[in-house]
Amino acid sequence: MDGFHDLGGVQGFGRIPHTINSLDYKKVFKQDWEHLAYTLMFLGADHMKLFSVDEVRHAVERIEFRQHSQTQYYERYVIATASLLVEQGVLTQQELDEALGSHFKLASPAQSKGRPAITGRPPFEVGDRVLVRDERVTGHIRCPGYVRGKEGVVLHRTTEQWPFPDTIGHGDKSAVMQPTYHVQFRNRDVWGDACDDGFVVVDLFEGYLDKVPQQGGRA
Repeated sequence: MDGFHDLGGVQGFGRIPHTINSLDYKKVFKQDWEHLAYTLMFLGADHMKLFSVDEVRHAVERIEFRQHSQTQYYERYVIATASLLVEQGVLTQQELDEALGSHFKLASPAQSKGRPAITGRPPFEVGDRVLVRDERVTGHIRCPGYVRGKEGVVLHRTTEQWPFPDTIGHGDKSAVMQPTYHVQFRNRDVWGDACDDGFVVVDLFEGYLDKVPQQGGRA
């Protein structure tokens, strides 16, 4: 779903401070407690096998707008993971409230059961020109809004495949396995003439893409 969690391409927020990630978590996390949020998430997702990482992402999307704007990035993952633990019956709202000493506001309930991936098509190849499907959905989606409806060129197809996020993000384990593609877009095709020349590369699941027919009528 679209919301405050995805501000890619939104104007007016100024430059974003950026540092290159490192295997040393102290260079990735800005505050000492932040790595604990990821530890909690993977405790539920990997160790306890209660939910997938995409379900956590969907729970982040379900955080109410005002709460979202007043919390930090890793706080949202704590809220999302706690929400899923309550929904799975591992914790209760009362236990969280008692631990916090006040009301622990969880993510809103899901409003969609998700959707299946498009299947039955040949994979895209490097060099193919593709069109990102211009879709708005009520459930989880991992296709950023700023490239929907835009054309780009496939640079790479992954050899690994992953469950389609719009399905698995709702706990549906029947999710189709798909590769992702590195798709390159011209800046001006995405944001218009006001931006600098250059390119942006976005990692997109196969189900978000359609092939653009070649000129002359050949697919």
